[in-house]
Amino acid sequence: MNEEFDLVVIGAGSGGTSVARTCAKAGWKVAIVDSLPYGGTCALRGCDPKKMLIAVTEGIDSSERMKGKGLQSNNMHIDWAKMIAFKRTFTDKMPTRVEHGLENIGVITLHGEARFVVQGVLQVGSRELHAKYFHIAAGARPMTLGFEGEGLLTTSTEFLDLESIPSRVVFVGGGFIAFEFAHIARRAGVSEVIILEMGQRPLVNFDSDLVELQMERSKELGIDIRLESRVEKVIKTDDEFHVEFSTTQGTKNLICDLIVHGAGRVPNIDTLNLEAIGVETGKRGIKVNKFMRSTSNAAIFSAGDCADTGAPNLTPVSAYEARIATKNLLAGEDKFAVDYPPIPSAVFTLPPMASIGLLEEDAHQQGIEFDVKFGKTGDWYSSMRVGERYSAYKVLIEKDSGRIVGAHLLGPGSEEQINVLSIAMKVGMTANQLKGVIFAYPSYASDLGYMV
Repeated sequence: MNEEFDLVVIGAGSGGTSVARTCAKAGWKVAIVDSLPYGGTCALRGCDPKKMLIAVTEGIDSSERMKGKGLQSNNMHIDWAKMIAFKRTFTDKMPTRVEHGLENIGVITLHGEARFVVQGVLQVGSRELHAKYFHIAAGARPMTLGFEGEGLLTTSTEFLDLESIPSRVVFVGGGFIAFEFAHIARRAGVSEVIILEMGQRPLVNFDSDLVELQMERSKELGIDIRLESRVEKVIKTDDEFHVEFSTTQGTKNLICDLIVHGAGRVPNIDTLNLEAIGVETGKRGIKVNKFMRSTSNAAIFSAGDCADTGAPNLTPVSAYEARIATKNLLAGEDKFAVDYPPIPSAVFTLPPMASIGLLEEDAHQQGIEFDVKFGKTGDWYSSMRVGERYSAYKVLIEKDSGRIVGAHLLGPGSEEQINVLSIAMKVGMTANQLKGVIFAYPSYASDLGYMV
């Protein structure tokens, strides 16, 4: 069956649905397709469900920090099955809500694997979709690791749907997924939690001094972090997994009940047959210009985790890029260019860690002359009142201008403090101007003036 459209969108997450919705409201005939339930990674398999689990573990964390301070919390523990059921109160209804919302404005919603046949034609099952434009927002998938037994690993998606969790869990990789899930698992009562990171340090996109503190906090929680440990083989025997990994001291082995992939993600575009329509790709996805249009095929736009923009793979970045793509689609020309503001990111461990702007090494490489303001804040009121001993900040301030060129935070409230700093950096506030802001007190934001 051949069908004609103005636009076909591939991917029903944050980088795709807004494009379909806006173009349909503008009178375009639009179809959208996804092989997975509508809603995307963030809403169904990532950010949102993860933070619902974290919200439950905050109760455990708070009770531990406030021991001896008046809170009586004997025998507090997490019921894993009930926590997952709580998460599903959000995720289970999301696909229907997203899909019906699109259908209500006239978008044709399709399910299945999409594959380009020739220029202007996309095949989905037995249907051939002909369109003037295609917008690809297919997201990312766990990267291929290439060792024997890799198929035995549990993905992050599967981890968020476990009906129960065993007593020994290993995470492969030392990025934010591994750290966040390791914190969840340990506070949920998993007796042995191990992170195997092949590099010399984990969380490489975050400030090294703050990462050291985060590692101390994680180890105090009971997480075993093993650096320079590359997994070579996984074997399953009965209900156990035997993990072989290489280290600087030679090959080592361990046994666990669950091994989880936390080693990063890659663009989910392998099955689209982009070669058939001459779309150039790189390691980070579809090559696009600053207008979010493919550099090699003018009929193709892309946004989010499968677009090679150089921007971090974050949900709000995907949404921003989708808005730019939509504007240019409706304009019929490359008129609106991306102009990324400073982009904050966060690791939602407890305590969380957040970052925006340049790391010290990056600022040095760019030839920026800057002062570093660094301090541990475990004895500051905001940390002391909640019993958190591991908190700190590092802010980079350009010498001549007083601009904030980088900010890195660890501690309670850091995920919101970084948002205030992102506004300050976006509008070009100097450190002295930020000091002059009067914040509600006592609050986490009111600490910012002392950090700059």
